Amino acid sequence: MSDSKPGTLIDGREIAQAIRDEVKAQIEEWTEAHRPPFLSAVLVGDNPASKAYVRGKEQDAAEVGIETNTHHYDSDLSEEALLDTVRGLNGDPSVDGILVQLPLPDHIDDRAVIDTIDPKKDVDGFHPANLGRLMRGNPSFVPATPYGIVTMLDRCGIDPKGMDTVIVGRSNIVGKPLANLLMQRDRNATVTVCHSRTKDLAAHTRRADLLVAAVGQAEMIGADMVKNGAVVIDVGINRVDDASNERGYRLVGDIDFEEVRPKSSWITPVPGGVGLMTRAMLLKNTMTAARLHATA
Repeated sequence: MSDSKPGTLIDGREIAQAIRDEVKAQIEEWTEAHRPPFLSAVLVGDNPASKAYVRGKEQDAAEVGIETNTHHYDSDLSEEALLDTVRGLNGDPSVDGILVQLPLPDHIDDRAVIDTIDPKKDVDGFHPANLGRLMRGNPSFVPATPYGIVTMLDRCGIDPKGMDTVIVGRSNIVGKPLANLLMQRDRNATVTVCHSRTKDLAAHTRRADLLVAAVGQAEMIGADMVKNGAVVIDVGINRVDDASNERGYRLVGDIDFEEVRPKSSWITPVPGGVGLMTRAMLLKNTMTAARLHATA
């Protein structure tokens, strides 16, 4: 592992900017012979966080030279109408990547929508075909948040080989694909996945050399749950009331940052950590989709 002082920040802003610069250079070279990559986003409803995420992705795409459009529908859109939109994008030769922003309204089955996306345009990496390829070790698209986490580790010189790794959270978006990535032969971590039914969660987290929190519960992991010298990756983004902030709230992670930082060797902040990497890796996946589309 790269040497670090206790509580060294893993700077998501700096690493994500480096990724964007690399993708921009790739696209500049690509567009000498091809049209720019095109990403089509689908947003259903007016969830403020979802709208902010899509705006951020549009801004990132514009920075690197990816063209975008967003199909924005009211929250009462029917599931079949959404599936028709996805099918239309599948068949549109000008579209390289499709992103359906989650979560969707309760009356729409997320899995039905994800399953309908063309796997070659599935830049989120959520389609069963892409998750299967990931588990087999030859992915086309890696889900952006796990992709961002392993890229952070790589760029900080943190080698997970042999690390006792604990992931708190078993979602299909973060926990499960990240466990697969870290277990594969190029990383060789020993992985435990914990969740809401895990008995004595703290007993697991306290032995982790690498601890990843991805549950969406504000500051649930304190210093007493973390091993001295652990690498701590905080995926959570939670709003907590804060009257001193002009917005009336502040963003915190699943880790109690101020408590845990002195015990950690490396730690990601919130904001300024994993979230920015998620957006950056989506750009990489979109460039991959354009290459796949051009050779189809």
